[in-house]
Amino acid sequence: MSFETIRPSPGYEDILPIEYQDLIKHGQYGRDVKVTEMGKFKELIEEHPMCAGCAMTLFIRLTMIALPNPEHTINVGTAGCGRLAISQANIPFIYGNYGDTNSVASGLKRGLEIRFPNTPKDVVVMAGDGGLIDIGFQGLMHSWFRKERFTTIMLDNEVYGNTGGQESGMTMQGKVLKMAPRGKITEKIDALGLARVAGCAYIARIAPTNPARVVRTVRRAILIAREIGPTYIQAYTSCNIEYAIPTPEVMQDAFDVEKERYGFHEEMTDEAKEYITRIEKEAKQKSKA
Repeated sequence: MSFETIRPSPGYEDILPIEYQDLIKHGQYGRDVKVTEMGKFKELIEEHPMCAGCAMTLFIRLTMIALPNPEHTINVGTAGCGRLAISQANIPFIYGNYGDTNSVASGLKRGLEIRFPNTPKDVVVMAGDGGLIDIGFQGLMHSWFRKERFTTIMLDNEVYGNTGGQESGMTMQGKVLKMAPRGKITEKIDALGLARVAGCAYIARIAPTNPARVVRTVRRAILIAREIGPTYIQAYTSCNIEYAIPTPEVMQDAFDVEKERYGFHEEMTDEAKEYITRIEKEAKQKSKA
């Protein structure tokens, strides 16, 4: 978990694959990158086995760009579509047993704080609605109640997209799916409300319609989690397969759903607001210097 882990030994630079050389010379390690720079630096994730047109992949790609210090970051995930892409990134990835992601992240974050007391080590959980709000509900809630200092990102495709189309707690009421032929009976779980009750320092709901806003939101969540407490982002990442969304229409679906019921929402505690305002102000002044 440092830049040294990817820096080649002297004399080996020229014989490494060109992709690796690009990662060292033109990657985002050791510096902040902006969405407007996409295509001008080597991203942490470029190839993946996800479905064509998958909105979740776009969101994961933007999340990787948003990492304040990727060389000091560990991603935690579990079974589901998301881990197929997350595990391909050039970031340490820990696969938690289904439902254990936030429990694993809790122990990991505590251990890192003991081992590296003077270096911020970021832990980011990225998992689907099934992995977090259904099977992972206990670990999720208790990590929030215990004020564990890491970020949880729900990749909310509102279905079990990786296992055939079962309904999840985040599926909209009435939705008919391949493995929910009679339609979802109950309402979509208010995960934002649960995060609020549990006392998360930062909470956001977002769709991948505005890349710059996604990057800013993820970065804020990670920075606040370092010092203040647990942070939560709920991201609409449609499953174009289970919801039969034609590939060219995936982003239009995101815009439509955002306008209808998934508008951007951000809230934070007073302590978190004071902290992130100061951090962002300092970063702005530094960039102008």
